[in-house]
Parts: sequence; structure tokens; C-alpha cells
Amino acid sequence: MQNLATLYQSQERYEEAETLYRRALSIREKHLGASHPQTATTLSNLAALFHKQGRYAEAEALYQRALPILEERLGISHPHVAGVLSNLATLYQSQGRHAEAEPLYRRALSIREERLGTSHFETMTSLNHLAELYQGQDRHAEAEPLYQQALLISEEQLGTSHPQTASILNNLGEIYRHQGRYAEAEPLYRQALPILEEQLGVSHPHVTGVLSNLAALCQSQGRYEEAEALYQRALSIQEEHLGASHPYIAGILNNLATLYRSQGQYEEAEPLLQRAVTLSQAFLGKDHPQTQQIVTNYLKLLSDKYANGDMDALLRLLRQKEQDDNKGGKSV
Repeated sequence: MQNLATLYQSQERYEEAETLYRRALSIREKHLGASHPQTATTLSNLAALFHKQGRYAEAEALYQRALPILEERLGISHPHVAGVLSNLATLYQSQGRHAEAEPLYRRALSIREERLGTSHFETMTSLNHLAELYQGQDRHAEAEPLYQQALLISEEQLGTSHPQTASILNNLGEIYRHQGRYAEAEPLYRQALPILEEQLGVSHPHVTGVLSNLAALCQSQGRYEEAEALYQRALSIQEEHLGASHPYIAGILNNLATLYRSQGQYEEAEPLLQRAVTLSQAFLGKDHPQTQQIVTNYLKLLSDKYANGDMDALLRLLRQKEQDDNKGGKSV
């Protein structure tokens, strides 16, 4: 039943997967007990499904239930414990809770290095996750050696044409792009993209990360037509697989809108940023770094469009509009 649920999840048949996971959880709780390691595994699997759907609060609660069960029954340094720690850290990272994520990633990495070895696949996964966390905080100097170490393990253990190898190539490319090392970044993207397209399919969601990053590189170099085509393709894939209201889509909407704004295409940019703000606020909250960045970009767009780039003038216009709207409401 669990295997079938995992298959459905991989096929994005989320409702069917959830039904099976819940049924498996009920059976295991009844026959094995609420504190059995297999019950914890099912809790973790259901949490991963919720995470993928953007149901963050539900996912966190399940991970928090699973973790102490595994720690108590298997020991605090068991590899299965490292798996839940890593998944919970990834959930925190996706919500911008970096300070909570880092110690979990570090603990998972330590367990895996000690129990599985420094060249194990799961150790490589931990290195990659910790590097991604550092990268998201602009700690590029700390992230780069972790990615390089992870890449060596992946190429050795999985091969140069494995999707995981491609993912790390993409991540390392991002480090170089953010450092302005475009000549080093682009070949890594170009190497990663065909691997993912061939191994996973040209419309697989994992392809969109490379497409979006390559688009950002093209945008930085003034190659706007290339960038637009890449962003549009990434957005189309994400909307098809995740739905138009998934929080992940907000990032691509923001990036495409920023491209349009940089070219003075304000009418094209505005509805995209409006969607991005709505999605990000709804799923991530107003205090999330991504939400704040998107709101800032939206205000910059409005400033360009309505106030010749004068942010103070825009804020005065917005305050005046709010006052006018309040007066209108009182007179009704």
C-alpha cells in the first residue's frame, strides 16, 4: 500500500496517494501501535506529500510526531532519524526559517557521515541540502566547497548522467552566477539541462529550476529574448504539474515580471507580480523573505509605472488613494 502511495505521489496523483497513506497509517497504528518505527515512517511519508503540496503546517506536525518515535525506538544517531531531520529542515528552509533548518541539516550530516560514511549517497544529499541553505543566505563561500564535495560523490556513486548529479551541477552554477562568474555558470546549466530532460522528461518539474536559473543568467547579460522564452517554459511546466495556485510558482512569476520591468513592459509585468504577491503572502506569510522581495519588486514596478521611479511619490499616491477610498466608504 505504501509503495503504491509513493508511486501515486511520483505521478502527482496526490489525492490518491494521501488516501493510501492515511489508510496505511490507520492500519499501522492499530496493529503495531502509535509509537512503532513503521508508523513513524508512514507519518514521515505523509508529511512529505503535504510538503510537496505546500501544506506546510500539516507537514510540520507529522514530522514532529515521527521524529521522537524514531529517536526513542532506533536511537538518536540512526540513519532513519537523519532522514526525518533532513526533511524537517527542508520544510523549514522552504518557509525561510533558516535558523531552525541549519542545526537539523548539520545533525543529519553528522549522523550520515558517522554511520554511513563520507562517500555515501545520503551523505551527499546532506551536503547538497546544507549548501542550498547557505546559498539561500548568500553564504556562497561556505556553500561552494559543499557542492563540489557532493558533486564528486554523486558522479562516483550515481554517474555523470544521473538527475542528482545534474541537480548539483545546477546548484553549483547558481553559486557562480550569484558571484558574477557567468562563464563558469552557463556550462554547468547547459550540462545539467539535457541530463534532466533525457532522464526525467522535458516537462518534468525538476527541469524548471535549471530553466529559471539559465534564464536569470541570460537576463543578467542582456539576452532578454532567451531569458523570456526560458521563463515562459518554466512557468508553463510548473502550472501544468503543480497548478496555478502553488507557492513555488510565485518565484517564477516574480522573475518573469522583473524581466518585463527591466524592459519597460509594465503592463505585462503588473499582473504577474500581483499573482506572485497573492500566492506568496497566502502560503509563506508576509514576513517570509521571498514575500518581502516580491512586494518590494511590485512597489518598484508601480513606482516606475505611475511615479517615474520616485518611490516616495508612489507612497504619497497610495496614501492619498487609501484616504480617498476611506472617505468614499464613509459616505455610502
